Formats: sequence, structure tokens, C-alpha cells
Amino acid sequence: MDSPVTPRTAGPGPGPGPGPRRRDRHGRGMRGPIAPPQVPLAASRAETFADLVQDSVERLERRWPQLADVDFLVLDVPRLGGGAGSDAAGAGWSDEAVPLGGTVAARDGRPARVVIYRRPVEIRTKGRDERAALVHEVVVEQVAEVLGLTPETVDPRYGED
Repeated sequence: MDSPVTPRTAGPGPGPGPGPRRRDRHGRGMRGPIAPPQVPLAASRAETFADLVQDSVERLERRWPQLADVDFLVLDVPRLGGGAGSDAAGAGWSDEAVPLGGTVAARDGRPARVVIYRRPVEIRTKGRDERAALVHEVVVEQVAEVLGLTPETVDPRYGED
């Protein structure tokens, strides 16, 4: 071969030696993230889902300011049987469909809570638009239950699609 390979020196400095590598061994550069963190591609599915819920809540809060006193939560899946200690074999199982959301009434100085279950909603939808529509529908239904109103009263566009 005509081009000799120069050995790495052990000393510090700008030349070859120990320290951070500037390129990978194939000369294409160091690998890094596919997208910077501020790009939606870098958001996890859970974060994207929480954003859909937040968008829906903000839409409803403009019409119903009392929703500022309600806590909105996103959980991955509903608990088996809905209560602690119901994890015993067979306890809490039923033929009912998996819930998409739920409510906890206000009590003991704690605000009312609306819970949206991420995985059951994701499984029932194919794309982002369909998911956003179902999330809003579930949020409207749960808010209606908390406020003691019909879903059509909470959002006049409920059920249109």
C-alpha cells in the first residue's frame, strides 16, 4: 500500500489520541438522535396522548370554567375490578367492555377527577385524527358525568362525525 497508517499517540492534544471521538470507525460521523427533542417525532405515545387530552380539556374549559377545579388524569389501563385488593384470581372479571374513562367524585376536600385510559383508546383507533376524536368524546362523556349534564349540553358537537 502506498499510504501508511499513522499510529495513534498517547498524549493529549488535537491529534489522534485518547479523548472524545469525532467520527465512528467507518468515517460517517457519530450517531445521534433521529430528531431533536422539540420535534413531535421525539415525543412518546404517552406524551402525545396526554397532549390530546389536554387539548380537549382546554376546549371544554372555555365553555365550562368550573372545570378548572377538576383534575384530569391519564392512566395506561384501568385497574382490575376497580379497587385495591380485587386482584385475587377471578375477582373483578366481568363480561363488560373495558372502560375508556372514568370519574371519581369530589370528597374530603379533594377535587373531582376525570381519568382517561390510554391503551383502550389507542387500541380502538387507527390514526391520530381518529384518536383525537375518540379522546374528545370520552372526555366530554366524563365531564358530563362530573357536571351532571348530558354530553350534548357539555359540547354541542358531541356525536357529530
